[in-house]
Amino acid sequence: MKKSTKKKIYIGIGSFFTLILLALLGIFIFRDSLLDKAIVKVSDKIASDYDSKFSIKAARFTGFSSIEMNDILLVPNNADTLVSVKSLNTEVNFWKLFTGDLQLGTLVVKDGFIQLVKNANGKNFDAFLHPKNQEEQEEIKTNEPKNYARLGYRILNRVLNLVPTSMQLENISLRMDDMGRKVTMKMDRLRLQDKQLKTTIDVTTNTFNQKWEIAGFADPRDKKTDLRFYTTDSMGIKVPYVDERYNLKSGFDSIRLKVDNISYSGGEMNIDGFSSIANLRVNHPKVASKDVVVQNAKFDYHLLFGPDFVAVDSSSTAVLNKIKFHPYAEYNVAGDTIYKAKIDIPKMQAQDFIESLPKGLFTNFEGMEAEGAFDYKLDFAYNKNKPNKTVLKVKLNKENLKIKKYGEANLGKLNGSFVYRAIENGRRLRPILVNPVNIYYTPLDQISPYLKRAVLTTEDPSFYSHKGFINDAFKQSIVQNIKTKRFARGASTISMQLIKNVFLTREKTLSRKLEEILLVYIMENNNIVSKNRMYEVYLNIIEWGPNVYGIGEASLFYFLKHPSELNLNESLYLASIVPKPKGFMWQFDGEATLKPYLVRRNSYLKNTMMRRGWLTPEDTTAQTKKVVLYGAARAYVKREDEKIINVDTLEVDEFDF
Repeated sequence: MKKSTKKKIYIGIGSFFTLILLALLGIFIFRDSLLDKAIVKVSDKIASDYDSKFSIKAARFTGFSSIEMNDILLVPNNADTLVSVKSLNTEVNFWKLFTGDLQLGTLVVKDGFIQLVKNANGKNFDAFLHPKNQEEQEEIKTNEPKNYARLGYRILNRVLNLVPTSMQLENISLRMDDMGRKVTMKMDRLRLQDKQLKTTIDVTTNTFNQKWEIAGFADPRDKKTDLRFYTTDSMGIKVPYVDERYNLKSGFDSIRLKVDNISYSGGEMNIDGFSSIANLRVNHPKVASKDVVVQNAKFDYHLLFGPDFVAVDSSSTAVLNKIKFHPYAEYNVAGDTIYKAKIDIPKMQAQDFIESLPKGLFTNFEGMEAEGAFDYKLDFAYNKNKPNKTVLKVKLNKENLKIKKYGEANLGKLNGSFVYRAIENGRRLRPILVNPVNIYYTPLDQISPYLKRAVLTTEDPSFYSHKGFINDAFKQSIVQNIKTKRFARGASTISMQLIKNVFLTREKTLSRKLEEILLVYIMENNNIVSKNRMYEVYLNIIEWGPNVYGIGEASLFYFLKHPSELNLNESLYLASIVPKPKGFMWQFDGEATLKPYLVRRNSYLKNTMMRRGWLTPEDTTAQTKKVVLYGAARAYVKREDEKIINVDTLEVDEFDF
């Protein structure tokens, strides 16, 4: 190479670096002016996009990349101040700015607050709830599907970059006022130094005051943390706001949150870590009638985010006291929208399982003793676009499983004499003796076969073949409840109704439903009570009308007959009113005769029984289609020219036959 060519190359390289140095020098000299322009630009954008005023009274560089700002305000128009900071000093990673990625090195903030207000005039944060950055808008414009992995990793990176490696906050608070429900969380001092974080938070609400402690390891650049939340209060940490807003009282002794890895490779994001909670307490009328306590819960989690799915990997491990299992959950939109869930409980001792149930959630199991072991698997999949293809598979393997001692719900009592008292509106009604000495009690073989088959047809056709549950009914119930986003449909069998009536209250709580499921499983799968005995007790205790319990009382109340004398159409009618027995009087005309449209309903029920082989044509021969009340029930039905009685206001202690 010629000397002249080399000389030109050296001159070019030198000129390039000279320009860079001059540019940096220019930035350094005019950095305060550039900062002012940047603040104006941000203020204009917030004013135009968020209808809010953003202002900084004074801002300047105090070093090459250190910035000091005073009197920072973010105030939505016609609303309460959202952010106020008296003093802020920070150091920005200068080189990161060239990549468009803001990263804070140090941060010192004094005397400030973030305030979220909702009142009659609206929310002071409403304009900031639905922001869309430029990249998201481009995805919408090009109709590109949302990439959960890329979007999640980008958001996490931006958030963690805004967490400085060295931080000190003094007199900073988070305030919330939701229609008078107020919460203030104040930190006198928070310090993050040498990757160690420590602070005390004063929590004040309308209902309590507490001090929370947060301490542990935090490394935002390496994306790792290990923090512990706790309090010296003997009552443990109380969760604010939800007690007033949702009537949900909850708290815990301590929480540990550990993140070991956040990585992105091969188009997938992985988050690995560990979390635990000690003595979680929950109290809500929809959950249980008393405090529910989870003494020890741990979750070793492995989360996956793909382009079109979010999942909890099956290598995750959850621990609930002594119960250890591997959960799997997935939300996938690759084709159809599909929800999946799997639970795998390895072999464990039955007694360990019973002792691990949350206290207060399964009160009928407290004191129960069992021997043997079991393992359990659940596989569930729901396709939003094809709900009829819902998958629900349950597998339980038992090993010498046996109940040695019952808890509060002694299932064995169903085999003998006992007193049953229905509960209505929280009040126990008159006692019903389940024993032949009760003149209304009717053994199963003395009840009309028409009545027994009719009730099975309306309530539980497969009662004698299932083990307490009907899988197809459960699947249909789950699908309907997901569609309506509420518990709109149950899947109750006669076994479940029997357990609910004899051992449980009528309160509609999660606790009662879970207890019902477990008690039914134990009863049906441990040969505690025969099917005939279950059905006999069921027919002798269920409600058939106002203060009418059991088929013995019902057959007399309606037809002045013994249960063995009920004909086909009378049996069809009685079976039809089991779900709602108190409104029977609206079904009869002024002559106490069943109305025609209900006669047609019973004919449909009759045809169903014939298709199932439970009736023959001979059974319907010489059967009158009329259903006429002759018993005490007749007095409830008024002639057409008389005012109809309101059963809800009628007080009946006993009926007179």
